[in-house]
Amino acid sequence: MKNSFELIYDVVKRIPRGKVATYGQVAALAGNPRWSRVVGYALHVNPDPKTIPCFRVVNRYGEPSTAFAFGGVNEQILLLKEEGVTFIDGRVDMKAHQWDGK
Repeated sequence: MKNSFELIYDVVKRIPRGKVATYGQVAALAGNPRWSRVVGYALHVNPDPKTIPCFRVVNRYGEPSTAFAFGGVNEQILLLKEEGVTFIDGRVDMKAHQWDGK
């Protein structure tokens, strides 16, 4: 039986390049829509950033995390832009880039 962090990491690994998911979306796909904060905690202690792309998770408004664990908000924006993610007024263009979860 997987723990909550493992379930969250499994979802985050599925987010494709050039797409983002919200904390709530990851929580729901991991099995509990009330785990939004747990998603944040799990991503903050990400054991393998090379295979668990936590930078692809943003808040419901498309804003990058101010507490991005691996280099700060600017690094998260840079990583997303490198994948072709576009921003409008500092927020991810969610209509263009939100992952459908499939």
